[in-house]
Amino acid sequence: MDHGIDADPRFELRRDSGRPLPEVIADKVQELIGLEIYQPGQRLPAEADLTRRWKVARSSLRTALQRLETLGVLESRHGRGWFVRRATPAEPRDLSDALTGHDHTIVDILEVRIGLEGLAASLAALRRTDAEVEEIAKLCRQHEEAGGDQEELLRTDRAFHDAIVAAARNRLLADAYERIVAEISEWRFRSFAQPDVPRQSAREHVKIVRYIRSGDPGGARAAMNSHLQRLYDGLPEIPGTPLDLTGGPSEREPEWRSSPTGG
Repeated sequence: MDHGIDADPRFELRRDSGRPLPEVIADKVQELIGLEIYQPGQRLPAEADLTRRWKVARSSLRTALQRLETLGVLESRHGRGWFVRRATPAEPRDLSDALTGHDHTIVDILEVRIGLEGLAASLAALRRTDAEVEEIAKLCRQHEEAGGDQEELLRTDRAFHDAIVAAARNRLLADAYERIVAEISEWRFRSFAQPDVPRQSAREHVKIVRYIRSGDPGGARAAMNSHLQRLYDGLPEIPGTPLDLTGGPSEREPEWRSSPTGG
């Protein structure tokens, strides 16, 4: 047991009710790495010690650590725990910086989001662990239980989609996704004020979970694309005959690796 983390005030986890808990945990771990409390090649405290210190569920902690693994910050070594990567890649901001300083429309952003998250759902169906699919299902239930609370609907919706992207285990996809969703946070919040949106969103999340749980990448992609396409079709800027980005049942998914190898 690592008693040092109990005594060090820098380990204090300040919860933010407006953000998913795994995101708060991931930020704290990155902060500790930035303070050089943990340096490249160093092992983090055991998961049991961190969950006890921060009073969080192990599933939330693991989602946060897996997200940092996806971003190239941490690496998991079988039977040994979590380690800070010895050579962290250069900040992968070149692609996401394409949004900075440009007047992108919500239509532009949603079209890219559909492509990114459809791919993420497809990969997650193959690469997710049992713990990850249970976390995704839990977040799905929380979203359904949020009722008409717009802030809670936004928080649980963001956490649900974040968990799927993390389960896809593609660092570049995750980085691009982070930049995309940051651009539409306020728009997403306003969309939950529409009477039918919360209920429809929850039902569509259930369908996405079903395909990810069953390991069906084509079904997961189609369910995610259909979910996001509904929002896209509702934009007033879209003409009477919008693009159909959902794909069709005849499309065959590429032969993704069940788990990524290399960088």
